[in-house]
Amino acid sequence: MPAPSRGRSAVSALLKTSTRRAQVCSQCRSNGITNTSSTTARPTPSHRTQPSPLSAARRFYSSEAAAAAATSTQPPPSGQQQPPTETDSPATTTTTTTRYRIKSGIILTRPPLLTRTLTPFESSFFLYQKRLNERLSAPFRSSFYFKTDTAADLDWRIKLKERHGVPAKDIGRYNPRGRMGWNDEVLVGSRTSDPAEVAERLVLDAEMRVSEDGEEIAEDERVPVERPLPRRTEADEKNDVRRLDRALDKTLYLVVRRGEGENATWGFPSGDVPTHENLHETALRVLAESAGVNMNTWFVGRVPVAHHVSDPVVGPDGTETPRSGEKVFFLKGRIMAGQADLKGNRHGLTDFKWLTQDELRAELPADYFRSVRNMFADR
Repeated sequence: MPAPSRGRSAVSALLKTSTRRAQVCSQCRSNGITNTSSTTARPTPSHRTQPSPLSAARRFYSSEAAAAAATSTQPPPSGQQQPPTETDSPATTTTTTTRYRIKSGIILTRPPLLTRTLTPFESSFFLYQKRLNERLSAPFRSSFYFKTDTAADLDWRIKLKERHGVPAKDIGRYNPRGRMGWNDEVLVGSRTSDPAEVAERLVLDAEMRVSEDGEEIAEDERVPVERPLPRRTEADEKNDVRRLDRALDKTLYLVVRRGEGENATWGFPSGDVPTHENLHETALRVLAESAGVNMNTWFVGRVPVAHHVSDPVVGPDGTETPRSGEKVFFLKGRIMAGQADLKGNRHGLTDFKWLTQDELRAELPADYFRSVRNMFADR
């Protein structure tokens, strides 16, 4: 575009501003506030003394509050009685100083180490799946795995005969390719699908029946196979709530006791948040000061998973607070190794426990448990 054309366009744009209407928001337009001033008309001195409606609407909330305060402090005219307001009531809620202490806590958990116990229906369903898989899979070829007339082959033949010709070890007496192969369901009351019964059959099948020289081993001379450990440990039998090797199929939560005697209370480790720390920093410090440093822990995140609010105790005159309120924000953590040690702690803790969710319901105060119940795991 040549230079004269650009200049002509700029001049025409300036001239058009005299007729362009000012842009007004929809709220001001609905209230009838418009700006009719143009760039070509100079305001008269009378216009300067009176602000335009648009500029009058552009007031901050602070100026509105100041104007409202000034209006409320002006005395009523003589001969008129000021109407009663809500502030004239004798209630002391506006003068009561409610103080809350901000605290940060840690909900330290030990995740489940075992799967949960199967229900009878689930055990029967899994057995049905194994039998169906045997029925649909290709036949087992022992010659592919065992060399003929070796110790392994002789051992396989003995165990196959004890299982009535069934290659699988954990599906019971069921022949998937016989004339009764369709009958793969488990009868009610049968122990074929019981996990303990299945584990016993697998242990007996793992014993060697033939020696290296091809001779069958007598029953009293067989080397026993190491059995799997029970699901219930010694800590479960003794109900030792301080040990971590208990309730292996459930989540354990660390709770500590503050005080002694009747004034003792149970809860999660927590402490006051100073001005120079964040919530997760306070939680890390409180955990080290409360339960020691002999634990390998991992914080799941820096966002609280639960919070508990305890209201302050207000004095009879409404201005004193013998006990300030608390707002505790809890973060979640995991323990990988180690154990809690309250020796020399700085928070007056006297005891600790590793409890399950059901045990926490009976140990913690009712309002405290309601505040944190939504962060519990399924088991």
